[in-house]
Amino acid sequence: MRIEIMDTTLRDGEQTQGVSYSPVEKLHIARLLLKELKVDRIEVASARVSKGEFEALKKITGWAIENDFHNKVEVLGFIDGDISLNWIRDAGGKVINLLCKGSLRHLEKQLRKDPETHARDIKEIINKAGDSGMDVNIYLEDWSNGMIHSEDYVFFMIDSFKDEPVKRIMLPDTLGILNPEQTFLFCKKVVDRYPSIHFDFHPHNDYDLAVANIFSAVKAGIRGVHTTVNGLGERAGNAPLSSVIGVLHDQLKAETAINEFEITKASRLVETFSGIRIPVNKPVVGENVFTQTSGVHADGDSKDNLYYNNLLPERFGRKRKYALGKQSGKATIKKNLEEYGLSLSPESLEKVTMRVIELGDKKETVTTEDLPFIIADVLGNEQITYKIFINNYALSLSYGLRPFASVKIEIDGQIHEGTSSGDGQYDAFMKAVRIIYESIGKELPTLTDYQVSIPPGGKTDALVETIISWKYHNKEFNTKGLDADQTESAIKATEKMLNLIEGLNSAEHKTLTPET
Repeated sequence: MRIEIMDTTLRDGEQTQGVSYSPVEKLHIARLLLKELKVDRIEVASARVSKGEFEALKKITGWAIENDFHNKVEVLGFIDGDISLNWIRDAGGKVINLLCKGSLRHLEKQLRKDPETHARDIKEIINKAGDSGMDVNIYLEDWSNGMIHSEDYVFFMIDSFKDEPVKRIMLPDTLGILNPEQTFLFCKKVVDRYPSIHFDFHPHNDYDLAVANIFSAVKAGIRGVHTTVNGLGERAGNAPLSSVIGVLHDQLKAETAINEFEITKASRLVETFSGIRIPVNKPVVGENVFTQTSGVHADGDSKDNLYYNNLLPERFGRKRKYALGKQSGKATIKKNLEEYGLSLSPESLEKVTMRVIELGDKKETVTTEDLPFIIADVLGNEQITYKIFINNYALSLSYGLRPFASVKIEIDGQIHEGTSSGDGQYDAFMKAVRIIYESIGKELPTLTDYQVSIPPGGKTDALVETIISWKYHNKEFNTKGLDADQTESAIKATEKMLNLIEGLNSAEHKTLTPET
C-alpha cells in the first residue's frame, strides 16, 4: 500500500497565529521538503494573499522547474473567475487546489448559492485551468460536516465533476470534529462509491485526533494524506508529519517516499523559521522523546534493550539518551559515562549516583555534560578539572552603537585577551572569545541553539537559566549557566563549554578512568 504525502506547512501551516515566512525561508523549507525529505507534493501559498506570497511562489516555482519538481508545487485558489488562475500562472504555478464548498451549510450561508450554480462555477474554473495548462485538485471545504448533515449534497458535488479533468479530490475535516470511527465510515463510503478517484484526507487537530483519523482514513482506502511539519496550522494545528510517518510505516506497514532520517532536520528548520518551539514531549521530534528517565529503564536497556520500541531514534537522525535526576540509578550514570569513555569503580559510581539524585531532588537540571564536573566535585579527581577560566570581561551597550565586549581568558596558566563588537552583548562576547581561540590555534564549537528560562512572577532579580546547544566534531551537547543576569548566565554556560571541549580533546589521546 503506497500512500501519497502532501505537506502544507507553507500554506495551512503558515496560518498558525504569529507565523509568517519570508520568501527565502519558504524556498529553503520547500527545497528540504521535496529534495531531502522527499514528500510527494507541497502546498506553498494561497492565491492573492500578498505581494510577499507572490514573490515566494515565484522563487519556489523557479527552483522547482530547474529541479523537475514543478508539478509537485501546489497553490490554494478560489472560485473567482480568472483572478486566482492568473495570479498562480504569473508566479509560475502549475497546480491549483481549488477551494469549493463541501457542506450545504457553508454553501448557503457563506456563498449564498445553490448547488447547481456552485457546480457550474467549479466546472468553469476547471476548464479555464485546462486551457492554461494547469492541473486541478479540488478541496471540499467542511467535508466532514457535509457528511454528517448533508451527505446527498457531498455526493452531488462529487458526481458533478467526477468525469472532469481533476487529479484529486481532497476531503478536509476543516474544523477537526471527526473521531476515528466517523472518519473510517465517511471515507469508506466515498472510496467505495468512487473507486477510480484519488482521494486525499486533510485533518485538523482540534480534538487531538488528527493522526488517529489519518490511521482510519488510510484503513478505509484513502490514497493520500495531508500533513504539516511540527503540526503547525490554525487553532490546534494539522497532523504532524513526523507522527503520521511513524504511524503509517509502523502501524499500517504502508509505503511512502519519505526519507525518515531527514524528519528531525525539517522539524528544526521549521521551528527556527516559524519561531514556534517544538514541545519537548512531541513524538519523534521532541527533545525528550528518546530520553529514558527511570534507572530501571536504563538497566533494562543495558541488559537487552528491554525498553526499546520500533521508533528507534537512529531512524530519525537522533540518539537515545538517559536523563540524570532523582530517578537515576547506577545504570543511568554508566550509560552517560559511556559518552566520554569514562568508567568508575563501584564505590565511586555509588558516590556520583547519590550526588546526581541529590541535585535532582533540589529540582536542578543535570545534563550528561555536567557529569565530568560532578565527578571532579565528588571524587576530587585532578584529571577532570577546570583548565580554562574567563577571568574578566567588560560588556557595553549604548543606544545607536553596536554592543562591544572585551574579554580576558586564562588558558593553561596563560592570559589571553580579545575584543570585538557584535549584534548583541553575548554575540560580541563570543566573537571576542573566537578571536582569542583563533590566535592560539584552538577550535570552537558551533552554537546551534540558545534557550533562556526565566521563572514566572516578574521578579527582576530572579535567577535565569541559560542552556546553550553546541556542535563539536559531530558531537552535539548542551551546557547551562545560572545567574540573575541573562548574559552572565550565558557566559557561565560558555565557560563550562570551553572546559568540556578541552576535556574532549584530551580524551582523544587518553581515556580518563577515575578510580578504576
